[in-house]
Amino acid sequence: MKVVLVAILILLGIHPLMTAEASEYAVAQTATPVLNSPDFKEIFGGVGELNLKTDRCGQVRALEFIALPGSVFKIIKKLRSGPAEIYQVETDEYTAPAGVRLYVDTRFLTLEHVVPKPRNRTLPPQDYILAMLKDAVGSRYVWGGNVLSGIPSFASWYRKGLRDDAEERNILDGLDCSGLLYHATGGWTPRNTSQLITVGAGVPIAGKLPAEIVPILQPLDLIVWNGHVIIVLDQHTVIESRLDCGKPGNGGVVLTGLSQRLAGIMRTRHPADTWIGANKHQDAFVVRRWYSQ
Repeated sequence: MKVVLVAILILLGIHPLMTAEASEYAVAQTATPVLNSPDFKEIFGGVGELNLKTDRCGQVRALEFIALPGSVFKIIKKLRSGPAEIYQVETDEYTAPAGVRLYVDTRFLTLEHVVPKPRNRTLPPQDYILAMLKDAVGSRYVWGGNVLSGIPSFASWYRKGLRDDAEERNILDGLDCSGLLYHATGGWTPRNTSQLITVGAGVPIAGKLPAEIVPILQPLDLIVWNGHVIIVLDQHTVIESRLDCGKPGNGGVVLTGLSQRLAGIMRTRHPADTWIGANKHQDAFVVRRWYSQ
């Protein structure tokens, strides 16, 4: 089986070098794309290095998240894909879906042979988080994105020779739904909705109507299900990053009236006090209160 896997990797142009020693680690020196595939060259270069490998909505589904500077990785395996080494890694900062492996390009990293200190994670004040959320309004939707300014070095390493227009200067500058919150908190909150559905404490909402839910919500409460998160700004407004495939820009960060958004959600989902199990498709939503003064 191992021989077959090696042969497949070589056919893809990915050459396994070695399994990393247990003591090998790496630290992100800049914002670092973390993929669920080792084939960085194909995904970020495309035919003639002119295209990202995207789905019909213009999203790079291979992107899991963007690690922040100081993020620590444990190296599982070293591979080679194109001009740079690719590492299969694990990190305490991201819980990958079952069966998903994580890969990084070594040009974003420095190697360490002892366990590095974890990235400094400090929860910002509430006013700061709210301001960061509001400043993101109008930003585009990027699957796996959690760095508003994107990755400047990305263009020089992967996007050479592109025409000078906004679409083709894609440097992953945008946010997905949980990435919006991750951005605003400086990477303090969990990175995906499968964790956000249990973060903090649950707010009792089961059996309530929208008009009964609105008065009990507080700033930064999360209206969340396994697949999407909406953030309460105040008792009138929510903010979210939405993927609207086919619309101009394919969506992005928007403000909506709280009552209006709740009513829309409750056409297809019912309010629950806790999320039961890991079912991504259950027709419920919960409210999680994770921020305490």
